[in-house]
Amino acid sequence: MKRSKRYKALLESVPEAPVDLKKACEILKGFEGTKFDQTVEIHMHLGIDPKQADQIVRGSIVLPHGIGKTQRVIVFAKGAAADAAREAGADEVGEEELAKKVADGWFDFDVCIASPDMMGVVGPLGRVLGPRSLMPSPRAGTVTPDVAKAVSEYKAGKVEFRNDDTGNIHAVLGRLSFTPEQLQDNLSAFLKFIETLKPNSLKGNYIKNISLAGTMTPGIPLAA
Repeated sequence: MKRSKRYKALLESVPEAPVDLKKACEILKGFEGTKFDQTVEIHMHLGIDPKQADQIVRGSIVLPHGIGKTQRVIVFAKGAAADAAREAGADEVGEEELAKKVADGWFDFDVCIASPDMMGVVGPLGRVLGPRSLMPSPRAGTVTPDVAKAVSEYKAGKVEFRNDDTGNIHAVLGRLSFTPEQLQDNLSAFLKFIETLKPNSLKGNYIKNISLAGTMTPGIPLAA
């Protein structure tokens, strides 16, 4: 892969050995300078077997300082639940008509939430929402009777994640414009939450390596 001169220069600032959270955030902040506010992401390789159902690592968390972005949220609900979702700030609320809109190829949203009684309508959308990681799920908290609370949490910066087929997890932690302290708080909260999700059946190391990076920066290795 061809790297820019800027990227190569930044790469020289990346330590070979993993560093602690504070140092990683300080190094990353030194990478500011692009014309846009870069997204900060964490990349983790876990020692799980993704093929084992009892070793899937997924969940969601509201980070202390949010993610620096207002997420677009749609909700499948009716009656009072639909009214509550609108009051909580949902970008679009509906039933069959919203399902048809999505089935026809509309994906201008970041999060999809549904009340349990709407899963009969939402279920058939799995073939289009699933590949985009947008399918509502009870485990992720996006299938819930309290849709208003879920909308509020995602609008506040709730992050949803799930390991991929190779045991990796990728998640947004904020923006490069955040202070080092804000990035560190978000990073610390995320890592502590990941620790609570360690599968009971796992043998060996749970977290093998961690990297922190901006949209256009090299990854900084973190001590696991």
